[in-house]
Amino acid sequence: MSFREKILRFFKYDFETILTFGIKLEQPYLRLCVGYISYIIFGTLLLTLPFMRRGPVGFLDNLFTAASAVSTTGLATVDLAMNYNLAGQIVVLFLIQLGGLSYMTVSSFVMLKLTKHFTMIKKRVLQAEFSVPGGFDINNLVLNIVGFTIIFETVGAVLLYVFFKASGADSPLWSAIFHSVSAFCTAGFSIYPDNLVQFDTNIGVNLVIMVLCYAGAMGYIVMYDLWKRIRIRKHKISFTTKVIVLVTLILTVFGTAEMFLFEPGIRQFSFFNRFLVSVFQTMSALTTVGYNTVNVADFLPVSLMTVTLIMYFGASPSGTGGGLKSTTISAVFAYVKSKLSLQRDTYLFKHRIPTYRVDNALTTVLLYSFVLIFGSYLLSATERDISYIQLIFEAGSALGTVGLSTGITAELSAWSKIILVFLMYIGRVGVLTIGYSMLLRMRSRTKLLGDVETDLAI
Repeated sequence: MSFREKILRFFKYDFETILTFGIKLEQPYLRLCVGYISYIIFGTLLLTLPFMRRGPVGFLDNLFTAASAVSTTGLATVDLAMNYNLAGQIVVLFLIQLGGLSYMTVSSFVMLKLTKHFTMIKKRVLQAEFSVPGGFDINNLVLNIVGFTIIFETVGAVLLYVFFKASGADSPLWSAIFHSVSAFCTAGFSIYPDNLVQFDTNIGVNLVIMVLCYAGAMGYIVMYDLWKRIRIRKHKISFTTKVIVLVTLILTVFGTAEMFLFEPGIRQFSFFNRFLVSVFQTMSALTTVGYNTVNVADFLPVSLMTVTLIMYFGASPSGTGGGLKSTTISAVFAYVKSKLSLQRDTYLFKHRIPTYRVDNALTTVLLYSFVLIFGSYLLSATERDISYIQLIFEAGSALGTVGLSTGITAELSAWSKIILVFLMYIGRVGVLTIGYSMLLRMRSRTKLLGDVETDLAI
């Protein structure tokens, strides 16, 4: 067997067998759930190795760090730079990159390069993982994901190196690489104890981080559309891209205005710097990256609720961010508007939204809201000395894979940390994926009971 054939066999069979613990799973949603669990377990085992750490770190903290990295959240119970050495930080960055590229993308890219096609199960898993409009070529999607990731992270690292070195930051090269990958994958991990507070008014660092975060969060559909528009003038921007850009712009303006006008915690800055801080914190919540250039714990409750609401809405499909997604929110808005107008079908800007898309959007909102409320309920049951606004902020940050915190993460009990691990996992895999995988296990039992229709007054 040639070397090429061995690599092909590994990525076609052995690699996926390892990721699913030897269990053969034909259902794409089940495979996604098990795949991300395997990433978290492997990451945890690596971080528990003694030569990865500067000092003792508990197993639960290693698990929390691995789950946060794979889910590209950024919440941390221990300081990354103080507790993990360079080897440990590299592992964390590797997990962030895996989570940002998404499950199956790496093996699918290798297989596509070697064979020019996917196996059917790979294609089904990719279609389940990435919400893309009809007619979108899944082969191009994988190539674009890897290509855009390499380009943005490389350019971002070069620019950040220039600005970090000019500001006198420690280890500017490693810091630039780490923060570029973390920003584009909307992970929000930092190797600085204060996150990015020391760069609160550094225009260069702020702009580069914001561009990387918006590019990663708005998704590969938007990047691909804009790239084709640049190359082919006659190319028409897709409706999905227009919706994503519009919703992102509206939420950015809303969050920036609220923070700029009403948050006293940033009034010590000059007019321009206050605007810069307001835009950055709104961007951080919206793209679900979780970086902060000011102390979020000092925010007023109304500002915390505004940030929580923006984290709830989240980023966009096929991107690296979490949350409900901009297209989901727009579909639900269109549904409500159409029903209030007594329209049978759902229309958004004179475009009819397919029924199955609307159904998915409504189901996602209901499930996501339930998980958020239930998660914050459990946290409030285990943390009686912490205010509910801080707990729902923490729960929203974990489920939205954001990473912003009011500073309570390290103080939480073991049970609360476990709850947050589950929320981060659900946020990364997706509530619909979890729901579908659970329903698939129940389907056989339901069939045995028979399909009996019963009237229900609503």
